[in-house]
Amino acid sequence: MCNQCNYETLLSRAGLEPTPNRIAVLEVIGNNHYPLSATNIFNILERSTSINRVTVYRILDLLVDNGVVDRLSTGGRAFYYGMAPNEHHQAHAHFYCKRCGQMDCLAPESLTVDTTALWKTFPGRIDKVEIRIDGICKNCLK
Repeated sequence: MCNQCNYETLLSRAGLEPTPNRIAVLEVIGNNHYPLSATNIFNILERSTSINRVTVYRILDLLVDNGVVDRLSTGGRAFYYGMAPNEHHQAHAHFYCKRCGQMDCLAPESLTVDTTALWKTFPGRIDKVEIRIDGICKNCLK
């Protein structure tokens, strides 16, 4: 849970109006310790507010396009969403369980990748480096 993020400020810095629905989506994402699917986000929001599924998807697209939220690939057609790196959230790798579909954040210090050479030698523009480790989680191994 992020007690340090001011979601209105994050939206304003990204040039976005801090509407109640955008803040609500960010609160759901920021208040979890692991990335969530769009369906998870919608289901959580649906309990406390009247918001439709299409609105949630549009807000997620807007937040991703403006660098507030990261869209994380599961390797298939599904995506998960987590806070983009900022002063309160360091960039980190993720673990994806191929059996149950759970995606977890790994501690930033658990896996370090030096991308210095990549940034210096790649002739194009790199916008994001995403590292995902796939396997079977400890709950599924039981």
